Amino acid sequence: MLLTVVAFIVALGLLIAVHEYGHYRVAVACGVKVLRFSVGFGKPLFTWRPKGSPTEFVLGAFPLGGYVRMLDEREAPVAPEERHLAFNTQPLRSRAAIVVAGPLANLLLAVLLYSIVNWNGVEEPKAVLASPVAGSVAHSAGLRGGELVQRAALGSEELEPVRSFEDLRWLLTRGALEGESVRLDVQPQTGAHREMVLDMSKIDSREADAQLFRKIGILGPWTRPVLGEVMPKGAAERAGLQQGDVVLKIGTTEVVDGQQLRELIRKSMQGNEPLSQPWLIDRAGHSLTLDVLPDAQPELGATVGRIGAYVGASPEFVTVEYGLFEGFWTGVVKTWDVSLLTLKMMGRMVIGEASLKNLSGPLTIADYAGRSASLGLTQYLVFLALISVSLGVLNLLPLPVLDGGHLMYYLWEGVTGKQVSDAWLERLQRGGVAVLLLMMSIALFNDITRLFG
Repeated sequence: MLLTVVAFIVALGLLIAVHEYGHYRVAVACGVKVLRFSVGFGKPLFTWRPKGSPTEFVLGAFPLGGYVRMLDEREAPVAPEERHLAFNTQPLRSRAAIVVAGPLANLLLAVLLYSIVNWNGVEEPKAVLASPVAGSVAHSAGLRGGELVQRAALGSEELEPVRSFEDLRWLLTRGALEGESVRLDVQPQTGAHREMVLDMSKIDSREADAQLFRKIGILGPWTRPVLGEVMPKGAAERAGLQQGDVVLKIGTTEVVDGQQLRELIRKSMQGNEPLSQPWLIDRAGHSLTLDVLPDAQPELGATVGRIGAYVGASPEFVTVEYGLFEGFWTGVVKTWDVSLLTLKMMGRMVIGEASLKNLSGPLTIADYAGRSASLGLTQYLVFLALISVSLGVLNLLPLPVLDGGHLMYYLWEGVTGKQVSDAWLERLQRGGVAVLLLMMSIALFNDITRLFG
């Protein structure tokens, strides 16, 4: 719990500070007087004014936002000798640059974070496929498990090398959410490599939930069908199973990998009642048959089998590392791809082609912050990059209370030569606040449903 809180506060503070620094830095460069730079709202916990600087730097008690307050005639009287330093007196291009600098700073931060991860190198599972879920897109395409994915592409794009299973997972996510087929160049365990096509149009991706990859059929990399830690008082312990047992057969079905074993356990049911079956296992070189009766547990409206043990060995890992330029360019491409996917998903939610259940709020972000931090610095940096992209894209939306709304005003001014009237500004501001509050309410409801439902 403490790690989750600390990871969340650090993430939020860093992303907000970078966003507001973008506004601040460009404002100063454009000759605008900045009165206050604040990270957080509410009672100031820390205040600092550098010698000779007009800017007061503040750390607020509630780190759920921030702001840069500039000299502006619309907010308070400005002395005639300082009028040239006011934000509202600047040319249109300067005002637009100051506003866009915040979201741009978040996107640049994401590029930097992705680049650091690429340069540092990370251990990721090798792109060897586990047995696909029966009836899934992958199963229908002819995949059977054990294939090494060497290259892949979305739609008609050129096939690109697949360095790890995480590369493949990202491509599958894009394909499913965009309704594009995914082409795979695979090397089976026996025989020559061949190209296979996953038809993602068969997937109803309106809800990008935990079941998305089950619909695709590729849940993880290939692993040995071995049992890990056995939980006390679980079905595995009652049946006499032990850590290190290799499962060879369940009933009359031969087990070839950990993913298939997990699926067989899930489906060891007769209606809502668990089904007892003989398991043929290899224990330290000796064959042994045990009758196993799983526990029945509810899952998303269905009942599945569980045995109370970790199933499947660790996958084979590869070190994914990039050179200086390649790592940076890969970071740019990843930031661009995530930004486009975020925009597409938001657009599909607006027109009803994607569920509003995909909106996430602070509780989900805090949960993922804690989980990623517990997995190590690399995963936490990837999490920060993803949230930084989301923050940058969200602020560019044409809502009056966001940076994108101000850019919308400036576009109107650039086309007509006239600023938006105060009356219209007030109406649009109210509408923007209403939309934003609605989005926040839906996101918070989704958070509570995910975490406590």
